[in-house]
Amino acid sequence: MSDFSEKNDLDAEKYSPEERDARDNEIASVDGAIETRLVRRIDLRFVPASMLIYVLCFLDRSNIGNAKLLNASTGNSLVQSIHMSDQQYLVALMIFIVAYTLFETPSNYMLKKFRPSRWIAFLMIGWGLMTMILGAVRNFAALVVVRFLLGTFEAGLFPGMIYCLTFWYKQDERALRAALVSASATLGGAFGGAIAYGIGHLNGVRGLEGWRWLFIIEGAPSCACAVLVFFLYPDFPETVSWLSDEERNLAIERIKGVSSLGHAKITWKEAKYTLIDWRLYLHYLAYISISVPFSSISLFSPTIVSGLGYEGLNAQLFTVPPYAIAFVTTVFISWQSDKHNMRSWGAFFCMVIAGVSFLVQGALPSHAFKARYGLLCVAVAFSFSSVAPLLSWLMANLRSTGASTLSVPLTVSFGQIGQIIGVYIYKSSEAPGYPTGHYTNAAFLLAGALVVLLLRWIYVGRNRRLLPGERKWLL
Repeated sequence: MSDFSEKNDLDAEKYSPEERDARDNEIASVDGAIETRLVRRIDLRFVPASMLIYVLCFLDRSNIGNAKLLNASTGNSLVQSIHMSDQQYLVALMIFIVAYTLFETPSNYMLKKFRPSRWIAFLMIGWGLMTMILGAVRNFAALVVVRFLLGTFEAGLFPGMIYCLTFWYKQDERALRAALVSASATLGGAFGGAIAYGIGHLNGVRGLEGWRWLFIIEGAPSCACAVLVFFLYPDFPETVSWLSDEERNLAIERIKGVSSLGHAKITWKEAKYTLIDWRLYLHYLAYISISVPFSSISLFSPTIVSGLGYEGLNAQLFTVPPYAIAFVTTVFISWQSDKHNMRSWGAFFCMVIAGVSFLVQGALPSHAFKARYGLLCVAVAFSFSSVAPLLSWLMANLRSTGASTLSVPLTVSFGQIGQIIGVYIYKSSEAPGYPTGHYTNAAFLLAGALVVLLLRWIYVGRNRRLLPGERKWLL
């Protein structure tokens, strides 16, 4: 008889069934406490760093919207300085999206090949330098080239960081972390408006327009932080040195079978299955619908606010409250979606509320400034809040390393279709009401909400047909 069997026999004699159950529960509680401490330690390494990186990324992506109007009252805005037409400005926005679309999926592959810390640090240096170079452009052609390169470097960051969640977290742990990362975009928007307001007062310093200072000052932190990211950003549980052997084994075991391991390789079979899985295309379609307001708000919020009666530097300052509200709303909704396992409902209600808010904005008279500004705050908050539940819902229903490697960047790549549409919907000829922009955002959000309902219905049907013991599709 083995020592283990002898021990079990002795335990059976020594303890009553009730005592053994109590002891087993105590052991499980201890194991749970150990895992909780491990997750907290991973959070401290991963979440704040990822949030900061995405704030910097969003600042450098969207600051062209601030530059367009910065110091326009003195004739020193971006479009005035390089004599750019409205159509050329739209081309400069579009070329970024083209590059972003082309390089998203390849960048996700490179992230895994070269390790997240190295690849993300490389991307940060690239987009930081491109942003600073934007401060030196003298004509439209140079602006287009640099914006294309900026999109090339920024393309892999967001899908890459969402993909990194699968290296460290179980399915039911990702929603709130994904929310905190994606909510950083709203912080970037809030900081962007406040920073632009301050930098606007540097107009003319050392002979440079305010918008040039904006690009230079906002690009520099990305380059500086890249050094810290190279040395400190977490790669894979199997390779990091800041975990003990016991913690490393637990970090690997807790995600094995439900998440991606850093050393796992994508196979053609997995790739093919992912590409022909039709239900994923409904997820992509839903993401297209929320990408329209995400793009239009990110690029045109100063323009929209200027149509609400706020001019000059005040147009920059009054973009801050909608984004600040959006951050709190995004985190709260994602927390509740994660806690109650209701990601589909979280996305659905956010899209409906945002859609109705845009619809009413478009119908209100142009002079109803206070009502339109209040509705803008609601629309921005719930548009951004729908992103995290949708992404975490997708990730929760991906069942292989290959699916995770391909589907997340493909989702964001398909989202570029919506971002392209968002570039064109706020027409300067329709100022100050911008009905086409508001109605288009409303239509896509409400249509996307219907797609979410369809997806939920499909997953509910699949769960009803499962055999006992089969893994359920999450809702």
